[in-house]
Amino acid sequence: MSEADQRYNRGARALHWLIALLVIANLLTGIFHNAVEDMVRVIPTHKSTGITILALSVARILWRLTWRHPAYPETVRPWEALTARGVQAVFYGLMIVMPLTGWIIASAGKYPLDWFGVFALPKLAITREGTAYAIGHEAHELLGWLFAGLVVLHVAAALRHHFILKNDVLRRMT
Repeated sequence: MSEADQRYNRGARALHWLIALLVIANLLTGIFHNAVEDMVRVIPTHKSTGITILALSVARILWRLTWRHPAYPETVRPWEALTARGVQAVFYGLMIVMPLTGWIIASAGKYPLDWFGVFALPKLAITREGTAYAIGHEAHELLGWLFAGLVVLHVAAALRHHFILKNDVLRRMT
């Protein structure tokens, strides 16, 4: 099997790393925005980054539908491959649901919803007193912690494969 057959294609790798960096940045700004809000307003950037993640995630899903991912190395056990596929599915879901719940929350706010000041996004017909806001807010917070935990586990698993098991799992995405 050629090296190209063992790695994700260039588009998938670019989308993976770009979305990964944006997700980590947004998780950090979401978790720590209260601690820094006296120094800098991070929420407008957090919202715009969330919109970017949503758009890139849709592109990534469409990209993913056009090709087959490379096979796992033979050293990867079936339960590891199944776990990896499950985590990937949860990541895809979170990359869509998190920005949508953020959109729900932002729609009930007093500030405009725009993408880095370039263009405005429509607000949904949501109020802070409504059920949709309460569910969206709670989901955004809880799923954010789930996302952060899965990112830590995902990175730890990749590093385990690279440094301890010394297989090519990490190299497939670099």
